Amino acid sequence: MKRRIGILTSGGDCPGLNAAIRGVARASYSMFDTEIIGIQDGYSGLIEGDYRPMRREEFSGILTLGGTILGTKRTPYRNMRVIGDDNVDKVKAMKENYKKMKLDCLVCLGGNGTHKTANLLAEEGLNVIGLPKTIDNDIWMTDVTFGFHTAVDIATDVIDRIHTTAASHGRCMVIEIMGNKAGWLTLYAGLAGGADILLLPEIPYDIDKVAAAVEARAKNGKDFSIIAVAEGAMTQKEAEMKKKDRLQARADQNFSGIAARIAKELEAMASVEARAVVPGHIQRGGSPSAYDRVLATRFGVHAAELIREENYGQAVGMQGAEVGHNPLSEVAGKTKFVPRDHEMVRIAKNMGISFGE
Repeated sequence: MKRRIGILTSGGDCPGLNAAIRGVARASYSMFDTEIIGIQDGYSGLIEGDYRPMRREEFSGILTLGGTILGTKRTPYRNMRVIGDDNVDKVKAMKENYKKMKLDCLVCLGGNGTHKTANLLAEEGLNVIGLPKTIDNDIWMTDVTFGFHTAVDIATDVIDRIHTTAASHGRCMVIEIMGNKAGWLTLYAGLAGGADILLLPEIPYDIDKVAAAVEARAKNGKDFSIIAVAEGAMTQKEAEMKKKDRLQARADQNFSGIAARIAKELEAMASVEARAVVPGHIQRGGSPSAYDRVLATRFGVHAAELIREENYGQAVGMQGAEVGHNPLSEVAGKTKFVPRDHEMVRIAKNMGISFGE
């Protein structure tokens, strides 16, 4: 029996998306008679009916390619059941286009929001499988997401390069790492890059403690400091605020980002010359690392195996060394945060790295 598989990539791009698409397609072609339907720009394409049958040769030469050959957009889950000015019932449109394409399954590559919408569609009766991509590594029930290790490599390289200029000028360098809700990327890249202070969203900081850590290094003969801060890090006072009030307070301060604010504060408090560095979207661009190429391929092949078995409503993931799957309903809507007692946090603290507590 021929199976028609729809594939879309949704949310932010990251290295490994094309490797995962290739894994799904090549394993499907190998294991059973199939036709792949590429859906353009994520759920937006599914809503608007922007899709096309793909040729087998389109999946060649994309293993090392960054970004996504299918394009991607952010289509927030919170708006999926909201009918806007365009008067489009998005859920109804997605279901109708799924049927119009005569799909047997829809494979959705994305992060937390993507998995929530995938689960919504599964609850609406569609055959759906989720593949976990995000540089934030914050998807529930998987130890690692593809894209994360490449981003760690890139962020670590940034920190490595900042080290030399920080040492040359005797400066305090504050490097803003991506991660609005979870600090996995900052934690791993900070440890790998030899940062002196790590500031994560899960561990609210006291700027006085951060300044004290910088001053303590100076007293010990270290005339420079490296601070890796997640973009979503917050002070202990901010952590007590409602999100709306916290965002407004930051807007009133008129800083371009958390790194710029911390650098300014430290110049005043610790009598150091401080600079903010924001690598930004560089962290999610370019070719995937060897690790992510293999991981994305493994995830893609496992998705094809689930399709062969007609085992739908699943989210692929890895626990320990094994790639497996869990019900979308148990994955969607949950975020994997860095626990305060996580082994990597303990290791960092035992090495004398400050979290500004």
